Amino acid sequence: MMKFILITNTIWFALGFHAFSIRHKIFAKLVVPRKDRDTPVFTILAESGRFLGGFNLAFTLFNILLLFNLDTFPSDKQRAILLLVFAIAHGSQFAFNVPIAIQNTRGEGVWQVLKGTMLFIFVTDFVMMTLNLALSILLTW
Repeated sequence: MMKFILITNTIWFALGFHAFSIRHKIFAKLVVPRKDRDTPVFTILAESGRFLGGFNLAFTLFNILLLFNLDTFPSDKQRAILLLVFAIAHGSQFAFNVPIAIQNTRGEGVWQVLKGTMLFIFVTDFVMMTLNLALSILLTW
């Protein structure tokens, strides 16, 4: 189960790197309404996405290194700590979108969390948080 979660983490963080750093303008279009894309703020958001992509790249590499060197962390408690950190990484992305999703239910919010690609990201971050956290808890028992 540990390797499955590490592989899944690797894929998800790599997709995050790709979306935020490589395709940063497309990412910005997901969150900025069409009417606001001609403003300087759109460019700032698109470029700042690369910063977020850097974190995703680091987490991608960390998961790959763990996959090939898992014996470096042989105890269940060590692995539980690593999984808890990944759960927090995924969970923070989910949690910071929750208030916006609540606003979306009232027809408000700065971007649409409950539709299309953003809904997929929102749900996947929740699932990844849950998987990492569940295995972390199981390993500590």
